[in-house]
Amino acid sequence: MTAGHGIRPRRDAAPTAPDARAHAYATLGKARSENFPVAPSFLPRAWRDGLMAVYGYARLVDDIGDGDLAPGGHDAVLLGLDPAAADDPLAMLDALEADLHRVFGGSGGAPRHPLLEALRPVVSAHDLTPEPFLGLIEANRRDQRVTRYETYGDLLAYCELSANPVGRLVLSLTGTSTPERIRRSDAVCTALQIVEHVQDVTEDLGRDRIYLPAQDMRRFHVAETDLKAHRAGASVRSLVAFEAERARDLLNEGTPLVGSVHGRLRLLLAGFVGGGRAALRAVTAAGFDVLPGPPKPTRSGLLREVAAVLRTAPRKG
Repeated sequence: MTAGHGIRPRRDAAPTAPDARAHAYATLGKARSENFPVAPSFLPRAWRDGLMAVYGYARLVDDIGDGDLAPGGHDAVLLGLDPAAADDPLAMLDALEADLHRVFGGSGGAPRHPLLEALRPVVSAHDLTPEPFLGLIEANRRDQRVTRYETYGDLLAYCELSANPVGRLVLSLTGTSTPERIRRSDAVCTALQIVEHVQDVTEDLGRDRIYLPAQDMRRFHVAETDLKAHRAGASVRSLVAFEAERARDLLNEGTPLVGSVHGRLRLLLAGFVGGGRAALRAVTAAGFDVLPGPPKPTRSGLLREVAAVLRTAPRKG
């Protein structure tokens, strides 16, 4: 499947449809840079379309929250705002939430943004609820107001909004959601979020955000100024290793999710877990020095980790 399948121009916006569709393609194309496969070709077409629609929404929310929207304010215009509003994440998130309500049949007609218009048939086909989508918006609102986390528990509460809804949506899209699978999925998704935080310490600091818990920083005698260095000292490396181990433990806790399903879904979930493990292996190979930039796994490394998950994940049912 090519990125952006299912994105169609609005009939009432024909003059700007090519630009809107190009925006959607550009956002969906970011799936190629993720630590894990988003919608691999071995999945059934309906699953791929659903996963890409959800990814497009989640990516758009994060791009708004991180200030990573394409220049020109086109996304603001698509959401019915002045182009200058693209520089106001909270206003953009409010407009996006209003458009999300249109996806679920709220007032105002059809969704305005093409990525949300593409989400509407998926929501209908799988009887999805608004809560996971709203959680992602709330996480990005929190990013505008909260830039430091005191404890690991505080960070987990953030991940409950920023990461766990995605895994729950995957289970809903594939018709495999159960309380036990949700619990395992939450562990995997939180782990993947922490892995991303570990990889992106420098990038996050550039946005005046630190996702390494302040309590842990004090434990390892790491000051914020230490995170601004070009290379990590011993204390920073020890802190990163500690947080990486936490992520690894969560991945291990969630791995039985892979063995609880069958067929191609088993392979997809192994890709998520394996992607997290491969990223952690890359961080370890870098000596836990993430300050020069995020250590990235190789494709061969990813495939090895996925194969290992498939071999070792306990089978149920």
